[in-house]
Amino acid sequence: MEFVEPIRDRNKIAAMKKLLAGSPRDHLLFVIGINTAYRVSDLLSMRYSDVMDSNGNLFPYFKLKETKTKKNSKVTMTKGVQKSLTDYIKDNYRGNPDDYLFQSRKRDKDGNSQPINRKSAWRIIQEAAKQLGLNDIGSHSLRKTFAYHQYKSGTDIVLIQDMLNHSNPSVTLRYIGITQDEKDRAIKALDL
Repeated sequence: MEFVEPIRDRNKIAAMKKLLAGSPRDHLLFVIGINTAYRVSDLLSMRYSDVMDSNGNLFPYFKLKETKTKKNSKVTMTKGVQKSLTDYIKDNYRGNPDDYLFQSRKRDKDGNSQPINRKSAWRIIQEAAKQLGLNDIGSHSLRKTFAYHQYKSGTDIVLIQDMLNHSNPSVTLRYIGITQDEKDRAIKALDL
């Protein structure tokens, strides 16, 4: 697995959203990814029943059992995520709540939907990033982008640590590149 960075520039995030808008599925993957602390494996396992009730009403939050940690997770949906989901569901939901949200073209032997795989998710994000001149970006950058912008907006590092299920704040700071950013800034400021 390659090392990836968060997307630090909000203008680049907006540009990624615009670029991915040509594929509603890919756009939604990006939007949910940068607005939650979920790993790509958790995003890809999402089904329509994880985001809406049987009447088609969106839940106010995601409620999943995380793949890696096996912990139950409840994450509120932002207004932007709700809008993206509503638009996506309107055009893509085919009536089966057990269908995956991020479907591939592949079906299982019974004709049921299959999710895109991790490699496809990585390629989607990485190729869009390259078009925008961003390097070291992949599907894991979504989670890092979420954490980075939470930190930059003033969210306590201990809360972010908890959202990411990290063992301590220093791990979280290193994970989102803050420690290196601060070292670089300190060295540049000295400039002897």
